Amino acid sequence: MILITGGAGYIGSHIALKLLEESDRKIVIFDNLENGHMSTIKTLQSVRDFDFVKGDLKNQDDLENLFRNFDIDSVIHFAACICVEESVQNPRKYYSNNLVGTINLLNKMLDHDVKKIVFSSTAAVYGEPKYVPIDENHPKQPINAYGKTKFMAEEILDDYDRAYNLKSIRLRYFNVAGSDSKNRIGESHDPETHLIPNILASAADSENVFNLFGTDYATRDGTCIRDYVNVEDLASAHISALQYLSEKNQSDCFNIGTKNGNTVKEIFETCKKITEKEIKVKINPRRGGDPESLVANNEKAKKILNWCPKKTLEDTIKTAYAWLKK
Repeated sequence: MILITGGAGYIGSHIALKLLEESDRKIVIFDNLENGHMSTIKTLQSVRDFDFVKGDLKNQDDLENLFRNFDIDSVIHFAACICVEESVQNPRKYYSNNLVGTINLLNKMLDHDVKKIVFSSTAAVYGEPKYVPIDENHPKQPINAYGKTKFMAEEILDDYDRAYNLKSIRLRYFNVAGSDSKNRIGESHDPETHLIPNILASAADSENVFNLFGTDYATRDGTCIRDYVNVEDLASAHISALQYLSEKNQSDCFNIGTKNGNTVKEIFETCKKITEKEIKVKINPRRGGDPESLVANNEKAKKILNWCPKKTLEDTIKTAYAWLKK
């Protein structure tokens, strides 16, 4: 059985959906529903029946009951707080939830002899890039608490591998976007902090002004550059990672991105084109903790995991807009 922590949230639910549709493996989703949604769980259960447990990684009793009640053999770990700006303002929340929660999970895995985990990491572990595109050997110098929690968790995973033979695949996501192409589940954060849904929300409501942060970066149009990977492509990467872990039983890390970078203004213009709407925009100063450019070198994932992104940026924005309208 596969345990999916944070499986009621945006990314976790898309991986759960892919497993439910394309695999006969049993899954159990564990989520405190702080950022996830019970409506998402109900939608997933309409695809195929599975177990859902409401609980928190910071609660030892919740974890002990989970591992005692289910025959778990591998874990995909998504449960985390993910807002860079919030992590700068409230690091206590991020170290408690992301780091302590992960340590509790790993220790409980060891207690119950579960030795395989796919870990949801981030490009934020790299900090300000020394070069672009970024490969997995790039120095890791995170500049915000969110990135630091993920970097520390990766270091812990290395130590647990050496000491206890707990094997992990760390997937370092770049910017994830889009929704299920059949429009069953999608992105729904409160507050929403991701770029594409925020632009689309402004397109859908003429009174909603899109806030653009920073136009003085040393990029082709002055705005940040990011690598946007489709959430369904990301789901495929997790299936490949789980298979690799099962077959090779080796720890490793992989960048998950497209190797193509787009500026905020380019994303804005593409959203305007797809929605055929004029969008009000307000220019604001830079936010703390935002690197200038983050673009993935994904050659390692292509070679070893046999993974390759298939969706275009326009594909991604179209599914995100369909989900928003629904």
